[in-house]
Amino acid sequence: MTEPFLELLNIGKRYPGVVALDDVSLSVAPGEVIGLVGENGAGKSTLMKVLGGVEQPSVGTIRVDGMDRAAMTVAEAIAAGIAFVHQELNLFENLDAAANVFIGREPLTAGPLRLVDLARLAAAAAPLFERLGADFSPAAPVASLSIAQRQLVEIAKALSLDSRLVIMDEPTSSLTLTETDRLLAVIGDLRAAGVSIIFISHRLNEVTACSDRVMVLRDGRKVAELAKAEISPEAMVRHMIGRDLKSVYRPPQAAPGAPILEIRGARTPAHPDPGVDIAVRRGEILGLAGLIGAGRTELARAVFGIEPLTGGIVRLDGRDLAIGSPHDAIAQGLYLVPEDRKGCGVVLDLAIAQNISLPRLADLAHRGLVDRAAETALAEDQAERLRIRAPGVDVPVGSLSGGNQQKVVLAKWLSMSPKAIIFDEPTRGIDVGAKREIYDMLRALADSGVAILMISSDMEEVIGVSDRIAVMHEGRISGTLARPAFSEAAVLRLAVGHLQ
Repeated sequence: MTEPFLELLNIGKRYPGVVALDDVSLSVAPGEVIGLVGENGAGKSTLMKVLGGVEQPSVGTIRVDGMDRAAMTVAEAIAAGIAFVHQELNLFENLDAAANVFIGREPLTAGPLRLVDLARLAAAAAPLFERLGADFSPAAPVASLSIAQRQLVEIAKALSLDSRLVIMDEPTSSLTLTETDRLLAVIGDLRAAGVSIIFISHRLNEVTACSDRVMVLRDGRKVAELAKAEISPEAMVRHMIGRDLKSVYRPPQAAPGAPILEIRGARTPAHPDPGVDIAVRRGEILGLAGLIGAGRTELARAVFGIEPLTGGIVRLDGRDLAIGSPHDAIAQGLYLVPEDRKGCGVVLDLAIAQNISLPRLADLAHRGLVDRAAETALAEDQAERLRIRAPGVDVPVGSLSGGNQQKVVLAKWLSMSPKAIIFDEPTRGIDVGAKREIYDMLRALADSGVAILMISSDMEEVIGVSDRIAVMHEGRISGTLARPAFSEAAVLRLAVGHLQ
């Protein structure tokens, strides 16, 4: 094995009352892809901050090219060849791709004015994007690029610094399957060129596909390091949460009842024909699967009144609904947990209590003023019911983890005693432990008689959680599967258009 150029030795990091890292060691060799996994709060971010010079370790040694030091600054980390591609991309949308790559390091013209030399800038950026197989011009404004293309800009920036190690934090969380495959191919090319990668992700299939080895953190400690032959989603979950993957999914407790949520002949502007027919029964979780662009999210948004429903009917517990807006849907008892929880599901700057009370303001108001004591009592009851982890219901939702934010979205609707809820990508961006809690809540809701329509792009999730699976292809249902006929092959066959 090639000798490591970078080592973290017995790293510890303590904050007042909290041990964030406890005796963690990591080595990085040239051309190696290391998967880093763990639940939220396991210590992944803190460890990477120590590696990048953002945080200083309380104890331990950082060894770079054989030289030991107690800590690194950000400048020293960059000089050592360490670069980050963050989940929240740090780009200037009003500048072009080339300018973003060399921001703060632009080549300048000679003479007294010292202007940015645009020709040299473009010439320096071109081979970087060519190396990454970019399908856009370096002169393209970043605002015009997709998320996947913007990630290539970030990677090009790292390569322009002659980085030896690129740390990628949840790089595929907003990508389509095609874009994800392309990014994994780029990672393979970088590995072949001797660039090392630390790949942080909750998508364990992707970690399995690209990693040479995987380090698992739990409660600030390294609990496992898996060699290539040992890597699998099941092994990672077992070390992350201390139990097997199969235990994450709970079976139904009773047979489903009569149809509660019925969608008949539903048409959307994106898919005007032939219409979608779906029936979700009392106490049932109906999974809605399909490839990107099949029309699942568009259907959910139209049924909920966010986008127009150009044809068809929506029926709830035998009543035809007249839905022209989300307000209409909520008033008639139909609720949506949206795909974009930060943009559409919660108000990040408001407190937990204020978010949970939003659909109940009319009930909580007296003479035009909200009864804050009643609001707090409602929120505390829901927070306890859903085990929302927070210092109190008065803290901003933006300060919570993704899993707890999702619980706040759900708490809003549970306070309304729902008969049916639509979940669109319920566990996107949530760690494995929080996923299990969400799955438990979905099953508990179904067992209590709620009809659940669950849209998910996670094949394992759809198969593990659903009682039945309806599959969409180009705006229509291509088939429906019932247990025990679930399999990835069966779902994919319907997803690509093979009708039942």
